[in-house]
Amino acid sequence: MRIGFIGAGKLAAAIAQGVIRAGVATSDEVIASARTPKRRDWFAREVGVRVTEDNSAVVGASEVVIIATKPHDLPPALGGVAHGLGDRLVISVAAGVRLADLQALSGPLSPLARVMPNTASLVGKGAAAYALGATAELKHAKMVETIFGAVGDIHEVKEPLLDAVLGVSGSGPAYVLLMIEALSDGGVLMGLPRALATQLATQTVAGAAELVRVTGQHPVLLREAVTSPGGTTAAALEVLEKAGFRSAVQRAVRAATERSRELGSL
Repeated sequence: MRIGFIGAGKLAAAIAQGVIRAGVATSDEVIASARTPKRRDWFAREVGVRVTEDNSAVVGASEVVIIATKPHDLPPALGGVAHGLGDRLVISVAAGVRLADLQALSGPLSPLARVMPNTASLVGKGAAAYALGATAELKHAKMVETIFGAVGDIHEVKEPLLDAVLGVSGSGPAYVLLMIEALSDGGVLMGLPRALATQLATQTVAGAAELVRVTGQHPVLLREAVTSPGGTTAAALEVLEKAGFRSAVQRAVRAATERSRELGSL
């Protein structure tokens, strides 16, 4: 599959590396554009593919065009190549840019997809969702799932749900990183060396997530299994509940979701 990136940041590099590693595309089938020589040189070194400053050259060389610019850079980037898109699938990973706006920029016949990935794509553990434009077909959905499946999990949703996806998985790594930081700080407070506390906290979070994934059990069942009556875990959970830990996380998801909706309406 010939894949082109307009925008050559870390997320674009992660996706490109993922599709090459998975055999979805060869390095010769991937091309990226960026405005600055520094960014182009970095992408070429990091990914080992062709780079250019010409967005039109990316379109001409690709079956799928991934718009990986900042949201405010997307309109001129996509609008500048709209005349050459033809029936190529255009995928946007820019937060807050709605399918209707993408369609207005690319033309009424362009097949479109909007994808909300997260930073864990950088290590092949992404959690993403996508919505299709009105002219996209099943074959385009399969392309999206093939590309983003190379860097993690990918799920199709209706476009309005992408804001909630951002609230859970798009911004979610920051919540989990804050939890790791807090666990590490707690360990240091109790006398552990910082490096050991951070390693223990990191592996604990990764292990708990893997338990949920592998067993398929609801988190509450797994939590109850390690919470002995009158034990240490029960004492700790009492503190978290009194501090409003659960509701604070829910409010964080709500806040991120509502902010995403606001950005999409600007």
